Amino acid sequence: MTEDANLVIEIESLCDKLGQAKEAITKRFIGQERVVDLTLSALLCGGHGLLIGLPGLGKTRLVDTLSTVMGLNGNRVQFTPDLMPADILGSEVLEKAKGGAREFRFVPGPIFCQLLMADEINRASPRTQSALLQAMQEKKVTVAGADRPLDAPFHVLATQNPIEQEGTYPLPEAQLDRFLVQIDVPYPTRDTEKDILLATTGVAEEEAHQVFSAEELIAAQTLLRRIPVGENVVEMILDLVRTFRPQDPSASEAVRESVAWGPGPRAAQALMMTVRAQALLHGRLAPSPQDVIDMAVPVLSHRMALTFVARARGETVGDLIRETLAGMDGIGAAA
Repeated sequence: MTEDANLVIEIESLCDKLGQAKEAITKRFIGQERVVDLTLSALLCGGHGLLIGLPGLGKTRLVDTLSTVMGLNGNRVQFTPDLMPADILGSEVLEKAKGGAREFRFVPGPIFCQLLMADEINRASPRTQSALLQAMQEKKVTVAGADRPLDAPFHVLATQNPIEQEGTYPLPEAQLDRFLVQIDVPYPTRDTEKDILLATTGVAEEEAHQVFSAEELIAAQTLLRRIPVGENVVEMILDLVRTFRPQDPSASEAVRESVAWGPGPRAAQALMMTVRAQALLHGRLAPSPQDVIDMAVPVLSHRMALTFVARARGETVGDLIRETLAGMDGIGAAA
């Protein structure tokens, strides 16, 4: 059997397994298929996700369910203004041995897990937020001068309330860029909300069951990188990222007027990975131009900023991305 035939078999097998995982997740996190797909995309790509939504929309429930279904050891940290870096990373304590000698022993913090939920991440101080930067990028932490590797795989799913900003610290651009996707969690539809009411107010609730193991998820992340991407999709990704850089010749007049700074190369890398994940989640062997369109807002919206004047006019990054997509040759036609 040829290498290409083996790859097709592996992809189809993974697609089936992902279908089982999505079915298990939706037993507890009802509806919101788009949110589930984006969160699974982050895990399949080996990245991190920023969940933005009002309280009570099921963000914590989703992360807890993902931990079970994907077979990951998960921890949850509630970020508060008084949270310190050592509360996340861990610290060294001085202990006295039986012989009377004293020595330091490292007590690992909750970051030593495979799926960390950083709840209301913007409530912690910048000093504490920065404790996650090394972990999210390098998959290790440095405490007391020693590098300590994190468990594999390692993912951060952070939550943020988009309305209440009093007593919060906006995430710096460097940290936002480390999140593979921004996942907006909207209100459920009326029918979905009815299903939620019936499923969660009875005597018993549905329980999630494990579908993946940590080793299987790592294997899926490796397989995802082997999925071929057509030249037209690659060119589309480059066109899309570069058109949102106001100094680029391909930028439109609207982008030059409204965008303060645009997405960097990491945005193109994120699109390249997430379009493959979307293809897998929808049972396809390769990504299409529509996948690029579908992932544009989740991948780009937190990697660019509007000028003060544009914000004063009531413009949003999401609206600008969608308007630009509609006006771009080739991309607009694909949409």
